[in-house]
Amino acid sequence: MPSPLSRTARLSLTAAVAVLLSACTTPASTIQDTPAAPAASAGYPSGHIHGMSVDPGTNRILLATHDGLFDVTRSPAQQIGPTIDLMGFTTTSDGTLYASGHPGPGTDLPDPVGLITSTDDGRTWEPVSRQGETDFHALAATSTGLIGYEGRIVTSADGHHWTVTADDVPAYNLAAATNGTVLATTGQGLYRSEDSGATWTTVANAPLLAFTTFADDTAIGVTPDGTIHTSADAGLTWAEQGTIQGEPAAIAADHTGDKTHRIWVATNQGIEVSSDNGATFNPLAP
Repeated sequence: MPSPLSRTARLSLTAAVAVLLSACTTPASTIQDTPAAPAASAGYPSGHIHGMSVDPGTNRILLATHDGLFDVTRSPAQQIGPTIDLMGFTTTSDGTLYASGHPGPGTDLPDPVGLITSTDDGRTWEPVSRQGETDFHALAATSTGLIGYEGRIVTSADGHHWTVTADDVPAYNLAAATNGTVLATTGQGLYRSEDSGATWTTVANAPLLAFTTFADDTAIGVTPDGTIHTSADAGLTWAEQGTIQGEPAAIAADHTGDKTHRIWVATNQGIEVSSDNGATFNPLAP
């Protein structure tokens, strides 16, 4: 069983899930037939942030938001591709993007969009499966396939055929390592899978984490109040590090050598970045 959590902490994360589910639904009546052209944002994206992708080679940061995908390493931030409320969002090791959510104005996709994919950094999206059926609120990718949350945990080796593996893991966020380890944050504590989401166990004594990510086999997580924790054993045990300013909305990390990791945390105000395993953070300068 997970470690006991304070009632306040459990309610905090549960409330965050409720806000996410209620605030990010686009009515089907807003769909138009003419595709919308990419547009520049007046600044940092103002829509709800649902995910983040960082290219370690270029430090390019993409944010998946209620208003679409944005490159926030530019100033002002640049919208990429059509306006889609990108809910579940993940990227594979070869740079392929996967997402789910709801179509925005000018986007010719069913509502919900099901699983969609992009191989050109989000400029265009192609339907894969479950169009008009599923809104994945969390997605993760291992070397063997995808894990999604649609009110239950489902997995797929090809993105087309899905298997229900757990209907009792109320995942808020999913993160996966290429070796098949998957973490699911919930209001009741942290869940962990060692077989790409097929089976799950709770993590004893884990902190209450809102978001997690992996850098190789190291897991990194952030609590609702912005405290960073790291795990050298892929999520089994955790060590507290530093804190960020603001409320976390997404997290990403990369291994930089000598057991050092760079960590990025997106908030509603900007990106905080650490180059010392999360001990200290500074605002990212575009």
